[in-house]
Amino acid sequence: MSDAYLYLGLSGLLTVLLWVPYIAARALQWGIPTFLHNYPKGYPAVEPTPPLWAQRAKRAHLNMVETLPAFAVVLIAAIQLGADAAFVGGAAQLFFFARIAHAVVYTLGVPALRTPTYLVSWGAILAIGASLLG
Repeated sequence: MSDAYLYLGLSGLLTVLLWVPYIAARALQWGIPTFLHNYPKGYPAVEPTPPLWAQRAKRAHLNMVETLPAFAVVLIAAIQLGADAAFVGGAAQLFFFARIAHAVVYTLGVPALRTPTYLVSWGAILAIGASLLG
């Protein structure tokens, strides 16, 4: 099960790192002194509009924050209940790389690929869950 745990850990790290692009955009847009002193004047009523790519990066991060708990719970349950280690590890790897693709595609604004990459990661979670039943 080391592959499964490896990709669970990497998925957690990815979740943390997906925060960086849109926070960097905010720091550059607001200016470092304003960013470091909390919020610009009038925030949140008057918030500078971030670039579209940064807005999409933030949504990709939030989507991963919402998805990671389900992935973690299903993966840990599968490991604890003795599901096939190679299968769970492979599905965890698929989840991880699909989430990287999803974040890139979402941030770049490629709508035709955003949903399919998400569905691949979602399918990986469902496949791990199905391994609990068999």
